[in-house]
Amino acid sequence: MTDLKSLQNHFLIAMPSLDDPYFSRSLTYVCEHNAEGAMGIVVNQPSTMTLRQLLDQTDKDAIVAEECAEQIILAGGPVNQERGFVLHNKQGEWGSSLELAPDIVVTTSKDIITAIGSKTGPDNSLIALGYAGWSAGQLEQEMQENAWLIIEADEQILFNTPIHQRWQAAVNKLGIDVWQLAPQVGHA
Repeated sequence: MTDLKSLQNHFLIAMPSLDDPYFSRSLTYVCEHNAEGAMGIVVNQPSTMTLRQLLDQTDKDAIVAEECAEQIILAGGPVNQERGFVLHNKQGEWGSSLELAPDIVVTTSKDIITAIGSKTGPDNSLIALGYAGWSAGQLEQEMQENAWLIIEADEQILFNTPIHQRWQAAVNKLGIDVWQLAPQVGHA
């Protein structure tokens, strides 16, 4: 792994042949990727929780705007599912934020969740519980095994495409029929 190209700010598109129940037809936003491993947030798997339910657990005094109350919280991955992550555009000052791209930030502090509920948060955001993680070399191995396709992240897909349409929207950006791709890697 000498010339590792970081996949930060890219989407991992699950191949149709990926039959892991958690990652089947998933779209994952890569937050970090380096020689030590990778971390991403699945952005198209809804959980059973709404923003109102999450705020009932984290900030009982929070005022929740009616139009925000039923916002779906995403199942961001199988690791630390009790931990919240907010992907959002670069707007406002929040505790525990990290810039991932020129206009994409991840925040892990609950102040932003309260602000989103009261409509004083960033214009574009999604909230996820949990994340996907890969140890050193694991993601590269999965890519060699044809589990993932990769494209640069697209803010339109991330923030403005309905949850259930994100995987297909990312596939469409590739300009190929993903269903025609062979599930195994070939060697000449």
